[in-house]
Amino acid sequence: MSEGTMQRAVKRDEHDRRDQREQRARGLRRAVVCAAAVPVMLIAAGCSSDSGSGDKAADDSSTKSSASSSASPSPTVQAAAYKSIPDACKVLGKNTLEDLAPKAKSGKKGSSDDASTRASCSWSSLDNNGVKGSQFRWLNVSLLRFESDVTRGSGEKLAQAYYETQVQDAKSVSGAKSLKSEPVAGVGDQATAVRYDLKKKEGSFKQETVVARVENVVVTLDYNGAGLAGEKTPSADTLNKLAQKAVKEVVAAVAEANDGGSAGTPSSAPSKSASKSPSGSASKAASSSPSKSAAKKS
Repeated sequence: MSEGTMQRAVKRDEHDRRDQREQRARGLRRAVVCAAAVPVMLIAAGCSSDSGSGDKAADDSSTKSSASSSASPSPTVQAAAYKSIPDACKVLGKNTLEDLAPKAKSGKKGSSDDASTRASCSWSSLDNNGVKGSQFRWLNVSLLRFESDVTRGSGEKLAQAYYETQVQDAKSVSGAKSLKSEPVAGVGDQATAVRYDLKKKEGSFKQETVVARVENVVVTLDYNGAGLAGEKTPSADTLNKLAQKAVKEVVAAVAEANDGGSAGTPSSAPSKSASKSPSGSASKAASSSPSKSAAKKS
């Protein structure tokens, strides 16, 4: 081999080794750069993961809060079964009125009547027989309807409380003698008859009070009679039977005024819309005593 050929071979070897060194250097630099980039990527991925979980937790919390809020029920109360009452002066048939107050010309409507919640009517009868004496009868029918109210309770519950108050008032009349109280079957949801004797300057009176509740309506019927100017005092049993007969008609009229429901087993279908409770009407009526007023008017 000539000297020139050998020199060219040496130069090629040196060139090849230089290329290999440069390739190794470039590979090392790439490895260092990649190694440095890994923690940054991990940190970025960690931040991204934390941020996502935080947003998800916030969304979950918001969803739960919204669900809890929507799940809270609004105050409700059972709607009143009866939404109206009849005209108190038209609840009794002609024959019934002739039996209880034969000389009454017409009923006197209550001055504080409210067509939707309260009504009353009274009849006064005096059968004057001159020197032979007279027979006096006085009849009063009152109706009070209670509407359901979320703060006070259902109409039926309010009516039951008032019913009990009316019965107690009938038993608490000052000067009452020979007082008797008994339940009346087959009239509305519950009914009680109270009877007693009452001595007044005009004569001896027999008082009959029948209180009945039909769903959210309370009926109070007061009936009394007396024999005046020497006339015979009427029979308490007769007055009691007439009063019970009359109160059954009134209860039936209440049911009839509300889509023809049965008086004995009133319609349980609630009213289509619940109006506001009769504000002061109920409390005002509860403070009065029909039986006491009846005794005063006798």
